[in-house]
Amino acid sequence: MRRTIELVVNGARHTVNADPDRTLLTILRDELDLTGAKYGCGEGQCGACTVIMEGVAVRSCRMPAAASAGRHITTIEGLEENGRLHPLQQAFLETGAMQCGYCTPGMIVSGVALLRKNPNPDDDQIAQAMQGNLCRCGAYPRIVAAVHLAAQKMKRRA
Repeated sequence: MRRTIELVVNGARHTVNADPDRTLLTILRDELDLTGAKYGCGEGQCGACTVIMEGVAVRSCRMPAAASAGRHITTIEGLEENGRLHPLQQAFLETGAMQCGYCTPGMIVSGVALLRKNPNPDDDQIAQAMQGNLCRCGAYPRIVAAVHLAAQKMKRRA
Protein backbone atom coordinates (compact mmCIF):
# COMPACT_ATOMS: atom_id res chain seq x y z
CA MET A 1 0.00 0.00 0.00
CA ARG A 2 1.45 3.36 -1.06
CA ARG A 3 1.88 6.12 1.48
CA THR A 4 3.32 9.61 1.66
CA ILE A 5 6.96 9.65 2.71
CA GLU A 6 8.87 12.84 3.47
CA LEU A 7 12.59 12.78 2.84
CA VAL A 8 15.25 15.42 3.50
CA VAL A 9 17.82 14.94 0.74
CA ASN A 10 20.78 17.26 0.23
CA GLY A 11 19.09 19.84 2.44
CA ALA A 12 15.79 19.90 0.54
CA ARG A 13 12.47 18.41 1.64
CA HIS A 14 10.82 15.99 -0.78
CA THR A 15 7.45 14.30 -0.52
CA VAL A 16 6.93 11.08 -2.44
CA ASN A 17 3.99 8.73 -2.65
CA ALA A 18 5.47 5.24 -2.63
CA ASP A 19 5.30 1.76 -1.22
CA PRO A 20 7.06 2.02 2.18
CA ASP A 21 9.09 -1.11 1.42
CA ARG A 22 10.52 0.41 -1.72
CA THR A 23 14.23 1.08 -1.30
CA LEU A 24 15.71 4.49 -0.72
CA LEU A 25 17.91 3.87 -3.77
CA THR A 26 14.94 3.51 -6.11
CA ILE A 27 13.28 6.62 -4.65
CA LEU A 28 16.48 8.64 -5.10
CA ARG A 29 17.03 7.47 -8.66
CA ASP A 30 13.48 7.13 -10.01
CA GLU A 31 11.54 9.79 -8.11
CA LEU A 32 14.14 12.45 -7.28
CA ASP A 33 16.36 11.97 -10.37
CA LEU A 34 19.49 11.69 -8.20
CA THR A 35 21.35 9.02 -10.14
CA GLY A 36 24.79 9.26 -8.51
CA ALA A 37 24.12 6.35 -6.16
CA LYS A 38 24.29 3.21 -8.30
CA TYR A 39 22.57 -0.16 -8.17
CA GLY A 40 25.33 -2.72 -7.84
CA CYS A 41 24.65 -5.95 -6.02
CA GLY A 42 21.29 -5.13 -4.42
CA GLU A 43 22.48 -6.77 -1.22
CA GLY A 44 24.42 -3.93 0.44
CA GLN A 45 27.76 -5.66 -0.18
CA CYS A 46 29.38 -3.57 -2.93
CA GLY A 47 28.83 0.01 -1.70
CA ALA A 48 27.86 1.49 -5.09
CA CYS A 49 24.61 2.76 -3.57
CA THR A 50 26.14 4.42 -0.50
CA VAL A 51 24.63 7.63 0.87
CA ILE A 52 25.15 9.45 4.16
CA MET A 53 22.18 9.29 6.53
CA GLU A 54 22.42 11.30 9.72
CA GLY A 55 26.21 11.30 9.38
CA VAL A 56 26.60 7.56 8.76
CA ALA A 57 27.40 5.85 5.46
CA VAL A 58 24.50 3.51 4.63
CA ARG A 59 23.62 1.26 1.73
CA SER A 60 20.53 2.74 0.11
CA CYS A 61 19.71 -0.47 -1.79
CA ARG A 62 18.81 -2.16 1.51
CA MET A 63 17.20 0.82 3.26
CA PRO A 64 13.38 0.89 3.08
CA ALA A 65 12.20 4.34 2.05
CA ALA A 66 9.89 4.50 5.07
CA ALA A 67 12.85 4.00 7.43
CA SER A 68 14.46 7.06 5.82
CA ALA A 69 11.52 9.37 6.44
CA GLY A 70 12.50 12.66 8.05
CA ARG A 71 16.17 11.71 8.28
CA HIS A 72 18.86 13.88 6.70
CA ILE A 73 20.34 12.17 3.65
CA THR A 74 23.31 13.33 1.61
CA THR A 75 24.04 11.90 -1.82
CA ILE A 76 27.08 12.45 -4.03
CA GLU A 77 25.13 15.26 -5.71
CA GLY A 78 24.83 17.08 -2.38
CA LEU A 79 28.54 17.22 -1.57
CA GLU A 80 29.49 20.23 -3.69
CA GLU A 81 29.23 23.61 -2.00
CA ASN A 82 28.63 26.86 -3.85
CA GLY A 83 29.53 25.26 -7.16
CA ARG A 84 32.81 23.83 -5.83
CA LEU A 85 33.55 20.14 -5.58
CA HIS A 86 33.96 18.66 -2.13
CA PRO A 87 37.70 18.29 -1.35
CA LEU A 88 37.41 14.50 -1.69
CA GLN A 89 35.75 14.80 -5.09
CA GLN A 90 38.61 17.07 -6.17
CA ALA A 91 41.20 14.72 -4.66
CA PHE A 92 39.73 11.79 -6.63
CA LEU A 93 40.32 13.78 -9.81
CA GLU A 94 43.84 14.82 -8.81
CA THR A 95 44.98 11.32 -7.82
CA GLY A 96 43.23 9.46 -10.64
CA ALA A 97 41.37 7.42 -8.04
CA MET A 98 38.83 6.15 -10.53
CA GLN A 99 38.89 4.11 -13.66
CA CYS A 100 35.47 2.96 -14.82
CA GLY A 101 33.83 5.26 -12.26
CA TYR A 102 30.98 2.95 -11.25
CA CYS A 103 32.09 2.67 -7.61
CA THR A 104 33.29 6.27 -7.38
CA PRO A 105 30.15 7.91 -5.91
CA GLY A 106 29.91 5.29 -3.17
CA MET A 107 33.63 5.49 -2.45
CA ILE A 108 33.51 9.28 -2.19
CA VAL A 109 30.41 9.29 0.01
CA SER A 110 31.95 6.69 2.35
CA GLY A 111 35.18 8.70 2.45
CA VAL A 112 33.32 11.91 3.27
CA ALA A 113 31.48 10.17 6.13
CA LEU A 114 34.87 9.01 7.45
CA LEU A 115 36.48 12.46 7.15
CA ARG A 116 33.56 14.07 8.98
CA LYS A 117 34.18 11.74 11.94
CA ASN A 118 37.95 11.53 11.66
CA PRO A 119 39.63 14.44 9.86
CA ASN A 120 43.05 12.75 9.88
CA PRO A 121 42.62 9.00 9.32
CA ASP A 122 45.55 6.64 8.86
CA ASP A 123 45.69 3.93 6.19
CA ASP A 124 44.11 1.29 8.43
CA GLN A 125 41.22 3.57 9.39
CA ILE A 126 40.60 4.41 5.74
CA ALA A 127 40.67 0.73 4.79
CA GLN A 128 38.24 -0.13 7.58
CA ALA A 129 35.82 2.67 6.65
CA MET A 130 35.95 1.71 2.98
CA GLN A 131 35.85 -2.08 3.39
CA GLY A 132 32.25 -2.31 2.22
CA ASN A 133 33.01 -0.49 -1.04
CA LEU A 134 34.26 -2.66 -3.88
CA CYS A 135 36.28 -1.42 -6.85
CA ARG A 136 36.55 -3.97 -9.63
CA CYS A 137 39.28 -1.89 -11.29
CA GLY A 138 41.51 -2.19 -8.21
CA ALA A 139 42.14 1.53 -7.69
CA TYR A 140 42.41 1.08 -3.92
CA PRO A 141 45.89 2.64 -3.45
CA ARG A 142 44.78 5.77 -5.33
CA ILE A 143 41.53 5.89 -3.35
CA VAL A 144 43.49 5.84 -0.07
CA ALA A 145 45.78 8.55 -1.46
CA ALA A 146 42.73 10.63 -2.37
CA VAL A 147 41.34 10.40 1.16
CA HIS A 148 44.70 11.53 2.58
CA LEU A 149 44.88 14.40 0.08
CA ALA A 150 41.33 15.49 0.92
CA ALA A 151 42.16 15.45 4.63
CA GLN A 152 45.09 17.79 3.92
CA LYS A 153 42.91 20.06 1.76
CA MET A 154 40.25 20.22 4.48
CA LYS A 155 42.83 21.16 7.12
CA ARG A 156 44.05 24.03 4.95
CA ARG A 157 40.47 25.25 4.44
CA ALA A 158 39.73 25.33 8.18
